[in-house]
Amino acid sequence: MIPPVYPTPRGLLTGKTVVVTAAAGTGIGYAVAKRAAEEGARLLISDYHERRLGEAADRIAAETGTPRPATILCDVTVEADVQRLRDAAHDTLGHVDVLINNAGLGGEVPIVDMTDDQWSRVLDVTLTSVMRMTRAFLPGMYARKSGAMINNASVLGWRAQKGQAHYAAAKAGVMAFTRCAAVEAAEHNVRVNAVAPSIAMHAFLAKVTSDDLLAELSAREAFGRPAEVWEVANVMIFLASDLSSYMTGETVSVSSQRA
Repeated sequence: MIPPVYPTPRGLLTGKTVVVTAAAGTGIGYAVAKRAAEEGARLLISDYHERRLGEAADRIAAETGTPRPATILCDVTVEADVQRLRDAAHDTLGHVDVLINNAGLGGEVPIVDMTDDQWSRVLDVTLTSVMRMTRAFLPGMYARKSGAMINNASVLGWRAQKGQAHYAAAKAGVMAFTRCAAVEAAEHNVRVNAVAPSIAMHAFLAKVTSDDLLAELSAREAFGRPAEVWEVANVMIFLASDLSSYMTGETVSVSSQRA
């Protein structure tokens, strides 16, 4: 397939403040943080890895020509860290217009071999963290009668894959949580949506996934290739922008592999 063309910024988030979790590294979190900066947002990014977080902020500033994003360390499985992130975001940005819940943890293990710790860890990072972050940031959005949240789900919330029961259950939970949060938040003029990628290629994914599985998943896609991480980020930017003002409670598939 013809390689996609990187998008030209359109100022979709000009004047908005954005917080992105798990934004270090090379994955979707970094891509959406970079795209938010390109679209004019003032930005705070978080991660639990200090060196990679600092490197991500430096790269965003260098690659976009925008001010270096504010950063704060945060383990989204620790409530005190989440509250500290919320407070830092309000202190740094004044208020938060957009929260992007990107943190997640995968792994491959058959159900018969899965330990309670493996199950609980994936659900805590991937699902419960979304609840913690949403619980922390909704009151500020409610007070302003404005805001948008975007959660990173997965097509595995819809379809089955061997060895992914814990991750699939967590991502299905993110989808259900998104719908419930959306109906609660709507009366406060706050929108909550999710994206569901399939395979989005980046360096860490290539490192931890076999070539055979990557080839199989890529071949199943309609375009015959994995998504670029910024192609997933583009959909998040749309959901964060005023162009999606009447969308809430939706999970948008960024893949042809819903089933």
